[in-house]
Amino acid sequence: MITRLAFFAAALIAAPLAAEDHPADKVSAERLRADVEALVSFGTRHTLSSQTDPRRGIGAAVDWALAEFGRIGATCGGCLEVLPVAEVIAPDGRRIPAPTLVRNAVAIQRGSARPNEVVIVQGHIDSRVSDVMDATSDAPGANDDGSGSALVLEAARVLAGRKYPSTIIYALLSGEEQGLFGGRILADWAAAQGFTVKAVLNNDIVGNSCSGEGYCEPMIVRVFSEGPRADLNDSLRAAQTRFGGENDSPSRNLSRWVAELAEQHPDDIQVRQIWRTDRMGRGGDQVPFLERGFPAIRFTVGVEDYDHQHQDIRVENGVTYGDTIEEMDFAYLARVTRLNVRALDALARAPMPPSVRVEAAVRRDSLLRWSVPDGAQSFRIKVRATDAAKWSDETLAGGQTVGDGEQAAVIARRGDDYLFGVAACAGEVCSPVASAVPGGAFGPVQQR
Repeated sequence: MITRLAFFAAALIAAPLAAEDHPADKVSAERLRADVEALVSFGTRHTLSSQTDPRRGIGAAVDWALAEFGRIGATCGGCLEVLPVAEVIAPDGRRIPAPTLVRNAVAIQRGSARPNEVVIVQGHIDSRVSDVMDATSDAPGANDDGSGSALVLEAARVLAGRKYPSTIIYALLSGEEQGLFGGRILADWAAAQGFTVKAVLNNDIVGNSCSGEGYCEPMIVRVFSEGPRADLNDSLRAAQTRFGGENDSPSRNLSRWVAELAEQHPDDIQVRQIWRTDRMGRGGDQVPFLERGFPAIRFTVGVEDYDHQHQDIRVENGVTYGDTIEEMDFAYLARVTRLNVRALDALARAPMPPSVRVEAAVRRDSLLRWSVPDGAQSFRIKVRATDAAKWSDETLAGGQTVGDGEQAAVIARRGDDYLFGVAACAGEVCSPVASAVPGGAFGPVQQR
């Protein structure tokens, strides 16, 4: 017999470690600056630049990143598996004029209980100037995306050596400016490994707090998430038109979860959710993961400075152009890094979100059913009105076991007027909410 559940005050969706023990507190703005300085020192990191010059070009930069991951791993007894994940890209008639080796620098921190369940944090290491095909001019790429690359390295420093049930993958991607090739290579590789990708945190342009006209957003980071998921098939797309789900993709719920996590630290960086896949007419390395059905979001500064990205270094009419380190705000970058570290720590401890469905047609209540992921000890049922931006602060108690690997609960709400979701918890840390809508489950559509 499935009993009705009453509402009670919500617990936090992802309880942090004790403040004095949290790895986010160890993030260093000075180390972030040193990493960006090192990346800038390679002159250009254009994907078509030299692969063999030991001091200049993309080859030297990727070699340095692999070595840096190795140095980090050495501090914890080889806790990181370091490898290049690479592919030779054929000429595409656009931005790849000849066969080009695209190498990603990757470090794997294996989970102790569910090593095939992975969380990925990434930035792109390549850079460019005004002409996307200019592989020789100085392209410092300090903010785009030396900032994201430094964030990934710093996250590895403060998290390496800790034991987590799930695996964390740290990745510096090449080929982003030439067509998101590094992201596609890593997404294909993750699928080939048989990984269950819980979340991808893509950090691209996360190191400045002011625009060219002087407007500043020092305490805001934007998080972009897709609406209807990129891998919807015709059947699910038709189901969403009848039952909803346009605003409940796994990536959208991952974005909501990160925003709630930031709210637990009101004196630090806060999230402005942007409900589109990326900025207008632009893209990032989260896109290839979305196309494969993996939940992925993009972190980007609160306000972009267009004078200092994708620009030749120059001065025109008294205006300085170019993506140089002088335009960066390392205190801001440290804030964004702390939020990423908190998210990685919680995601690596939490179970996978469950797969949830609801039966609510022509009834006064709603029957919710969900799977029991590995490592899940309890569940939190969430509800929101169909036009609400975020899940209610109220939480329902967990359900009852109704079959092998399934739980259920009857909710005293009409499904016509509400959306429902479930988070899986291990202790006090909980996964993002998975919505009870077509396409709401965390995982590629073709696997279901």
